[in-house]
Amino acid sequence: MTIITSPLAEQDRHITGAALQSTLVDLLDLSLLAKQAHWNVYGQRFRAVHQQLDEVVTTARDYADQVAERAAALGVSPDGRAATVAESSGLPAFDAGWIADSAVVEALVGVFATLIGRMRTRIEATGFADAVTQDLFISLTAELEKQSWMFQAENRA
Repeated sequence: MTIITSPLAEQDRHITGAALQSTLVDLLDLSLLAKQAHWNVYGQRFRAVHQQLDEVVTTARDYADQVAERAAALGVSPDGRAATVAESSGLPAFDAGWIADSAVVEALVGVFATLIGRMRTRIEATGFADAVTQDLFISLTAELEKQSWMFQAENRA
């Protein structure tokens, strides 16, 4: 059932909706992964990494909201339920338990590499389907690349 009339043609709505949904899931997972690391990080760089992880969580949550609202505006019902995130995320998982600051940084670099690759594919996929969503994806990817750069720089310490 569609409650909102989409400004997009059905095929474009389908392509864009799928890209938005998979982005939403990845962003929600990113926020959970970063929060898990935030609670379990230890080491000499604890404070810096701990605070940097909060920045990742804030970015992921803010963009998740924008992505979900964009989907809704196009007549696509966003699904951010925990079960959907668990079965659909394309991000690498973290192990449970305490994690050294250097391991957190290394893991986040890998997560960002995966997510940025997925976002660049989505940017391409939405290019013809919906330029507005593509623009949102471009700004999101720029922010993810900035966060990735910061973690990579931290990893070289």
